[in-house]
Amino acid sequence: MFKLNPYLNFNGNTEEAFLFYKSVFGGEFEAFSRFSDAPDTPGMQALPEVDKSKVMHVSLYIGNGMRLMGTDVLPSMGHKPVVGNNISLSLAPDSEAETRRLYEALSAGGDVEVPLETMFWGALFGMVTDRFGIKWMVNFEMEKK
Repeated sequence: MFKLNPYLNFNGNTEEAFLFYKSVFGGEFEAFSRFSDAPDTPGMQALPEVDKSKVMHVSLYIGNGMRLMGTDVLPSMGHKPVVGNNISLSLAPDSEAETRRLYEALSAGGDVEVPLETMFWGALFGMVTDRFGIKWMVNFEMEKK
């Protein structure tokens, strides 16, 4: 079993949008981080200062196990939000095996955007665009040690 949540991409106004969504749906932010919060990795070191204050990830719990999630898309990282790529479907599987199965199945005949690997936030994560052009994120929260 897994959970499915919409993941929205914005052109620099994620914080404004999510404050609005919070006023509409209620709920609380479960996560809110900026690109400046990420550890120094090769891609993050080259970010312009203006991009470091942008929202890297936000998660708003809106009830019944559902979360609305989002990020600012950064042209400096080669991304551009356009209608059609401004939303991804984020899967949160219950096991590592299910995570790997879903990732492999969705990436078959599609394009891998982020290889499935353990990320600094403690999750097994990957991103693909399937062969039909739908963007997927797979995120399995690993146990903290």
